[in-house]
Amino acid sequence: MHLSAPHGGLHLEIRDLEADDIRPDESSPWDDWDDDWLPDDEQPRQHRAAVVLDGEVIGTMSWHAVHYGPTRGSRAWSMGIALMPAARGRGLGTLAQRLLSDHLLQSAHRVEASTDIDNHAEQRSLEKADFAREGVLRGAQYRADGRHHDLVMYARTRDTLAG
Repeated sequence: MHLSAPHGGLHLEIRDLEADDIRPDESSPWDDWDDDWLPDDEQPRQHRAAVVLDGEVIGTMSWHAVHYGPTRGSRAWSMGIALMPAARGRGLGTLAQRLLSDHLLQSAHRVEASTDIDNHAEQRSLEKADFAREGVLRGAQYRADGRHHDLVMYARTRDTLAG
């Protein structure tokens, strides 16, 4: 997979994650835990990609299928992003989330993303990427700090794609 778009004279791309790519998902207060602590048989089939700006890896994205019924048409994609601190606040996350969600909406009617209820920057980014806020998932995510955290759920559906 390779998705790309210009951004203010720069070139942003989402490409398959290489083994030597860094893991900036450990660089924020919302992502500072080991994501491999579930037993292998409980891990969702997760896809990962690197977010690259002018040849430099600035973040990672991941997505996995979620099912709302037994049919293939009931499958949605759940996606997430983590950017290095220096890459935040420049619209890059918004563009990357729009690029990936546009791509994922070719194979499912729904793409969703959730974020910590206190992560207001990511909430704004999702809204700018055409995701609609759907509500709060109370106590949905257990973290390494030993507490359950509330998440805000956002989603896009295929009908939000530019025609």
